[in-house]
Formats: sequence, C-alpha cells, structure tokens
Amino acid sequence: MTSTTPLRRQPVQQRSAKRVERMLEACASLIEEVGYDGVTTTLIAERAGVAVGSLYQFFPDKRAVVQALTLRNLEKFISTVDGRFTSKTLDHWWDAVDTIFDVYVSMHREVPAFSKLHFGDVVDMRLLDDRRDNNTVISDRIAEMISTKFDIPLDKLQLPISIAVQAADGVLNLAFRTDPAGDQKILDEAKALVRGYLSTRLPD
Repeated sequence: MTSTTPLRRQPVQQRSAKRVERMLEACASLIEEVGYDGVTTTLIAERAGVAVGSLYQFFPDKRAVVQALTLRNLEKFISTVDGRFTSKTLDHWWDAVDTIFDVYVSMHREVPAFSKLHFGDVVDMRLLDDRRDNNTVISDRIAEMISTKFDIPLDKLQLPISIAVQAADGVLNLAFRTDPAGDQKILDEAKALVRGYLSTRLPD
C-alpha cells in the first residue's frame, strides 16, 4: 500500500466519482498533447468540463491529479499482469517476466500519457509512495506476484527483481526514445538481458 494520498477527499457519490474520473482522463489527454509542464489545473478543469473550484475540492494541485492518474495506471498494470498470470499457462518464471514486459509495452503504446509519465519519475521519484522510490514500488509488487505464482520465497526474489527492474527501465527507455512504439530489437534485448541475469539468481 502507498502512504501517499493524492485526493483531498474521496468521492462518495457516483456523480462525484465520475467527475474525478473525467479530471483524470482530461489530465491524461493534456499530458499526451502538451507534456506535464504544459498542463495546468485550469486546463484540466476546462477539458473535464468542470469548474476549477470543483477540481480543488478533490485535488490540491496539478501534481496530485497526476499522482492519482499514475496510481491508477499502476493498479491497471498490476491487475492486467495478475489477470494474465491467472488466464495463461506459465510453466516457468521467465514466462511471467515475458508477460510483465508485454503488459508494460502494451500500456506504453495504448494508455494515454503513460508514455510521458511511465510510473511517475518525470514528476517525482517517489510519486507512487513517499517512503520508496517508484521502481521499488514496482519491483516489490512484481516480486510478490512471482513469489505467489511459483512458490519462490519472497526474500529470494526482492533484490534480484529490484536490480532487474532498474536495468530494464534504462533499456526500455532507450527503446521508446528510439521509436515511439518501442524499437522491437531493443525490446527483445531488454528481455534477454533480464532473463540472462535472473537465470543466475532464481531457482530453475
């Protein structure tokens, strides 16, 4: 669980929840168009079709809106990976690693603003959780899922997965800098790099 709560207050009524959802969608589309620095709370409110005062009822500033959007993307990433773990036959941990890669690449290509924000490093290295950096949040969740799926002790996974995530992050950034859709040759190299490293650290 994160210790950071971007919302000033939780929307209780369905109407309020839909309004917050429109704000997040508006924020994502604006970041896609003008980048994080070009977005303002006024622009978000206008795009969402709400008064800026309504936005401030739920969010103290632009950063909080982006934080909520990034947390939503994290939950989408985790739930999609978990769904594929459940629906697919994964004979080996590297099948799980390939699945995680594929979900990340798909989100990069398909989810508005994900290619600009990733998991929040553009805004703050601790956007997801004020106690841990963003990559640690991601690696901890991945380690937990692989531990559960393959019955590997969590303490055997945490450090190797953390290092693999850090290494993959750099190569994946290169892949998407080279090609907005992700240079496939570099994506393949990223998979090979992570599998090669983890094969020396995880049980066969």
